Amino acid sequence: MPGWASKPCIMGIDEAGRGPVLGPMVYLCALSEKIRLATLQFAEAKREELFESIKADETMGWYVDMIDPRELSAKMLKRNRESLNVISYDSVMGLIRRALDQGYNLSEVYVDTVGDAEKYQARLSQNFPGINFTVAKKADSRFPVVSAASIVAKVTRDRALKDWVMSEVGKDIGRSFGSGYPGDPDTKVWLQENKDPVFGFPSLVRFSWSTCTSFTAEGGVEVYWEADEDDDEMPKRKSRTVDVESSAALRHAYFRSRQLQQVTTRL
Repeated sequence: MPGWASKPCIMGIDEAGRGPVLGPMVYLCALSEKIRLATLQFAEAKREELFESIKADETMGWYVDMIDPRELSAKMLKRNRESLNVISYDSVMGLIRRALDQGYNLSEVYVDTVGDAEKYQARLSQNFPGINFTVAKKADSRFPVVSAASIVAKVTRDRALKDWVMSEVGKDIGRSFGSGYPGDPDTKVWLQENKDPVFGFPSLVRFSWSTCTSFTAEGGVEVYWEADEDDDEMPKRKSRTVDVESSAALRHAYFRSRQLQQVTTRL
């Protein structure tokens, strides 16, 4: 922990990758001594250069929360679904707790809003009494500390996408996915070219996005689940045995990459 951390500190929080259908969502908090950061200015056009400058500056620090696309999909598609706003709130509060646990003397925190700014600010103030919170729209263009967080978050996500290692084994997945935003023509082409009719998309993709629903609806294999039938319509059978012989040569790459084996089940 730097020596200035015990002095009154200022924190700015912003995200990168909230809208894209591909890759992680990154939340990042930038930290600095309050008196220091008031003089800093940032320009979006020099993002990479400024990132290196911030990284080398010993009077600044940051924490990052990189939320994997699989985690986003799992939380947003589970039975008790979590909205993207809830996931964002949890990430922000986690970053604040992390800084406090590490001993930073937080006096002011500036956050780029998600949803209603007043309710968001009230919620943070209730959870962290003693800290002065400012939650506002376009906070990255109004407060230098949030500008710093925005720059580092964007560069962190850009580099994560550039170096992303596809977890799917045995599949030739291209990397020309464009910006990852649903409206990007390159992203649309990539999704179409890397769509599996049964399993959908590679794990880089956020399955919870409506873009994926429309893509899988076209040309996807319809799956029939007996459990979806009404009990009254279900055939009354005491038991059923399903025996399937394993044939690794014919099994889908999805199963091979995860080392999943076929078994005999008794229903």
